[in-house]
Amino acid sequence: MQSNIDRILAYFEQINAIPRCSKSERALGEWLHQWAKSHGFDATMDPAGNLVVRVPSSPGGKVRPTVVLQGHMDMVCEKTPDSAHDFSKDPIRSHRDGDWLMADRTTLGADNGIAIAYALALAEDDTITRPPLELLFTVDEETGLNGVKAMAPGLISGTIMINLDSEDEGVFTIGCAGGVDTTLMMALQRDPLPSEWPQFTLTVGGLKGGHSGIDIHKHRANANKLLARTLSRIGQDNRFRLISIDGGSRHNAIARDAVASFAVAPGAAETIATAVSAMERILRQEYAASDSDIFLKLETSPVNALLGATLESSERAISLLRALPHGVAGMSPTLEGLVETSNNVALVSFKEDRLSILSSQRSSVASRLSEITETIHSVAELAGAQFRDENKYPAWQPDMAAPLLAQAQTIYRRLFSKEPVIQVIHAGLECAIIADRYPGMQMISFGPTIRDPHSPTERMHIPSVALVGQLLVGLLEELGR
Repeated sequence: MQSNIDRILAYFEQINAIPRCSKSERALGEWLHQWAKSHGFDATMDPAGNLVVRVPSSPGGKVRPTVVLQGHMDMVCEKTPDSAHDFSKDPIRSHRDGDWLMADRTTLGADNGIAIAYALALAEDDTITRPPLELLFTVDEETGLNGVKAMAPGLISGTIMINLDSEDEGVFTIGCAGGVDTTLMMALQRDPLPSEWPQFTLTVGGLKGGHSGIDIHKHRANANKLLARTLSRIGQDNRFRLISIDGGSRHNAIARDAVASFAVAPGAAETIATAVSAMERILRQEYAASDSDIFLKLETSPVNALLGATLESSERAISLLRALPHGVAGMSPTLEGLVETSNNVALVSFKEDRLSILSSQRSSVASRLSEITETIHSVAELAGAQFRDENKYPAWQPDMAAPLLAQAQTIYRRLFSKEPVIQVIHAGLECAIIADRYPGMQMISFGPTIRDPHSPTERMHIPSVALVGQLLVGLLEELGR
């Protein structure tokens, strides 16, 4: 497989030529179905769009328990504000920067297109002795593991699964956190705005963002929380009325950008500008190590809105956003360095006469997941807001005694003369749903090194792609003996 690195990356480029934002993976699914047909492989797509391709054992290989190679088709579609990329039709344009593969101001899609590329390259490689394979490609993973939740019963028959949705070469993942999303809705009273009140927009930007699970402990700023904090600072000395607010882009991404429009009582422009400048200096100091490019921008609004939230509704909205917790709520007492429980204030917006906030909670302990979610509920109740929970999924509990883990460790030592790292991650993996549906299935997750997934600075380490390819070949040959 190491000699086939060009084939893997070529498949990756073909995959990236097909638009595949979450909930828009149909074109890629059809392309993969056609690929299977052209190779003589049986393929089945369930009503949700999940696809399984059944690959017989290699020539001369013995019939062994079927191994599932699993990844998801969709990607997080994020871009920088200056990018003209249209995710509905444009291919992802990647380039090499030394040993790294990057995109042009967009997410790269290595999460999880590289999994599909590995599976296709392995399936057509007849130089290795491997067991029968089921290539399981799921949809709509990034918005809450929705594709695998809707997977048709009996779609797969394998008893061993290798998930290829991990992002550090040399690390074996054997467990993950469970999660749930909570949407808060607060009714806002809106009245006509005084014509003499000037209107402004406040933008928070320049943040690094990142994955709300694996990056939540890295002290990265959340644009939604900083926006609320700055508006609260403005409101200490000025009467203002919110017109609109919009922050964040994905439920599983730390918000990088947020903007609010508001009207303020006459004569306060200079005071507001001073408050914003002072707040920008404070935030740059607080986040110098993680978000050195942070900025706050205050501008005169280009649109004169006719309606705005009342003073009381504006104050309640900002207070709710400020009161919501964000970040690490607790570390694991048994696994050093593992975030046990957290939440991410992911999305904020005005929807007609309501403020909408989406908080995403995670925990590897079911009772702690309930606790942090109930905290969100309590804050909502105190603020007079309604709430609903959705997209709940269980944790994947680790099994240190699994034979698959021991085999993978042995192969890794043999190939690279070092020990792999064994970990449980603070993020959701489809393994959790599949483990719940297929009790007793052995599972492991690994993949090449990917940095800053879910953000426009996402990049993939090319040498690690080759190393993981070697590991896959070695492990499949071992399982095929």
